Amino acid sequence: MEAAEIVRAGLNESAELHRRVADRADVVVRAAEIMLEALSGGRHVLVFGNGGSATDAQHFAAELVGKFERDRRAVGVIALTADAAILTSVANDYGYDTVFARQIDALGRMGDVAMGISTSGTSKNVNLGLERARAKGLTTIGLTGRDGGDTGRIAHVHVNVPGRTTARTQEVHRTLLHLMCELIEPGL
Repeated sequence: MEAAEIVRAGLNESAELHRRVADRADVVVRAAEIMLEALSGGRHVLVFGNGGSATDAQHFAAELVGKFERDRRAVGVIALTADAAILTSVANDYGYDTVFARQIDALGRMGDVAMGISTSGTSKNVNLGLERARAKGLTTIGLTGRDGGDTGRIAHVHVNVPGRTTARTQEVHRTLLHLMCELIEPGL
């Protein structure tokens, strides 16, 4: 396949996946409403994932702690992927599977929201983090790919992007996270 054809195919696949997810707009709205309610009440959103999903978690937090489109008060969105010292010490002392659950133990409170991002839906550390959050009374949101896997079954609200490839799924995840910011910000 020629380079230009690879680009066209990738863009078309991404556009088609965006169109498919547009039919599921109600669950994206629900996730944003849950986070807005928590943030408006002075609670926190704890967000986490691995690899590209980790950077998506950090990007989402940056948009809401800083600003997305307009100046407004800062709100408590914490990316559990951002502190290398915590991640490495917990991984070393307790195992990598626990890096998010341990932080949920430390930071999560009743009324907070935990959002786990997993393109496969099978990331053990994301799933353990969501399970711990549920056990502590947090509302959980799963942002997934493929069929959602265990992440989709654990989460109270499951936002699924049924993509076949990680890259295309993450492209839609980034769009959805921006749309959630667009829905949350006016209410702050």
